[in-house]
Amino acid sequence: MTASEARRPLLFLDVDGPLNPFAIRLDSLPAEYQIHEMRPDLWADPELQPLRVVLNPEHGEQLLALPAELVWATSWEDDANAWIGPRIGLPALPVVGWPEDLNADAPADLCWKTPTLLEYAAGRPFAFIDDDITYADQLYADARSEAPMLFHFVHPAKGLTAADFEILAGWLGAL
Repeated sequence: MTASEARRPLLFLDVDGPLNPFAIRLDSLPAEYQIHEMRPDLWADPELQPLRVVLNPEHGEQLLALPAELVWATSWEDDANAWIGPRIGLPALPVVGWPEDLNADAPADLCWKTPTLLEYAAGRPFAFIDDDITYADQLYADARSEAPMLFHFVHPAKGLTAADFEILAGWLGAL
């Protein structure tokens, strides 16, 4: 990694909610979304029906256009590179590894990912898109790091929208 890459902010990507709007009504699915049936490692039990995943193939190009280093921050872990990235046009990305205790000591109103993301970022600015974050995550992070951070909620019935991309581009571009 070059010195300029090390200074680029991180963009932590969750899958379910932002990229896969799992709560969306299929009868109101926007035309640009495609429905996929998947059996990632986390869904390995052969008795389970395939996992329905709804993805917008345009999201990869839109994410790559942002001035940030993209990092998977999802329970899909490495499966995001195998199952999600190729379907939306993303190359293999770094993956945040989660601790076995899933930050059991974190406050109850905190997203379980937040402490690990702070550790991973190690003082670098970052944005985090997820459907499981609240203002409590921003307060927790602000008390532990002076780096600029954006915790951006994405509704799981909508997924990433043009407005979300505008917010991310504006915040990242202002750094």
